[in-house]
Amino acid sequence: MDRIAFVFPGQGSQSVGMGKLLAEGSPAAAAVLAEADEALGESISRLAFDGPAEQLDLTANSQPAIVAVSVAFLVALRERWAATGVAAPTPAYAAGHSMGQYSAMVAAGVISLADAVRLVRERGRQMQASGQGRSGAMAAVIGLDNARLDELVALGTPYGNLTVANRNAPGQVVISGDRAAVEAAAAGAKGLGARLVKVLPVSVAAHSSLMAEAAVGMARVLEPIAFSDPQIPMLANADAQPIGTAAAARAELIEHLTRGVDWVSAVERMTGDGVTTFIEVGPGKVLTGLIKRIAPEATALSLDDASSPGGIAVPVIETGLPATT
Repeated sequence: MDRIAFVFPGQGSQSVGMGKLLAEGSPAAAAVLAEADEALGESISRLAFDGPAEQLDLTANSQPAIVAVSVAFLVALRERWAATGVAAPTPAYAAGHSMGQYSAMVAAGVISLADAVRLVRERGRQMQASGQGRSGAMAAVIGLDNARLDELVALGTPYGNLTVANRNAPGQVVISGDRAAVEAAAAGAKGLGARLVKVLPVSVAAHSSLMAEAAVGMARVLEPIAFSDPQIPMLANADAQPIGTAAAARAELIEHLTRGVDWVSAVERMTGDGVTTFIEVGPGKVLTGLIKRIAPEATALSLDDASSPGGIAVPVIETGLPATT
């Protein structure tokens, strides 16, 4: 019997055309996207379908679009399983990478879709405004031994704030902080053994202390929002600890703005708890690729497949449950 986890991608997984085939082939997915449009008061789905890319890539647009399309994939999957008589399994975990936590919380029944898309739009605005007057940056560092991460950070801290923002896979991290600190660390990373270093084309130092103002702002924004206890187990981005209550879920959406994303620990926590199959629920295949590197013994599958009917590759899951009739 498969023990599965649903994993939800974050910003960077967007692309023009995402969700279009899904909406054309799935009434349930089309209804989700229509709900997101109504919640935002504009057609985020049309932007996802038709672009232009430069507008879709704006943080205030890409984040709600990814959440909407991710939830559309989720309901389309359930719809397809039901149509073929498959008893949909209850996932062992719903795990989101960074902004993907909002999609995971919708899947786990913590917040509504309408609240999620409005919140991530505001999250993007708060992040862009946070730390104004300080030049933030991020850089991807590939091929560096984890044992040398402290040395990497030490290269930059004389020049400003610097932290490891994302530990995405073995030998693949992202650093974040003041631009001068990021650039200093990036310049010396190859000397520590890194194979590739790339300063990313962003102006926001996500998952660093430069997002402190955004965290304060999001705390205010989240205060009136209704949260429920997760119906599916969730894990915190920073340390892969369980999120078991509505209060913990609310705190996660505030704290993960200034703390890092340890995706390696999250995947290891899930496989250690018996997860054998990861299903990436959302646009793209970024998490599928990372999971194959973190846990090569596990099965990692992406739903997003333009060559499959309705744009969704429906996995065959051994649930151990009788088929529905």
